[in-house]
Amino acid sequence: QVLLVESGGGLVQAGGSLRLSCAASGRTFSNYAMGWFRQAPGKEREFVASISWNGGNTDYEDSMKGRFTISRDNAKNTVYLQMNSLKPEDTAVYYCAAHPAIAYGRPWYAPRTATDFNSWGPGTQVTVSS
Repeated sequence: QVLLVESGGGLVQAGGSLRLSCAASGRTFSNYAMGWFRQAPGKEREFVASISWNGGNTDYEDSMKGRFTISRDNAKNTVYLQMNSLKPEDTAVYYCAAHPAIAYGRPWYAPRTATDFNSWGPGTQVTVSS
């Protein structure tokens, strides 16, 4: 499994922006599709966005489209989540996750189901104040 560590979380006012980063190590990063999920207190973990191994395909939860952008830099073994126009309801712990797309023979795949991902980071807290 690939090791993942998120960073970039923090406290921001509504309408503000944050950029989360997720650094990967231990495996060939470009073999993996990557995803971001979040979990608010008392709620289920929910899909945020995903990206295929080379960035050619992306997918977003509908409520994040137009506000969030996922990207990756395979040379830096890092995936990013740019979050703009943040709302208090975006407050959650944000997790990045990896799916071994190349090993599964699905290089185009940008999954959105948590069970498709077999490596997870510890999460980073994002708090949006009103």
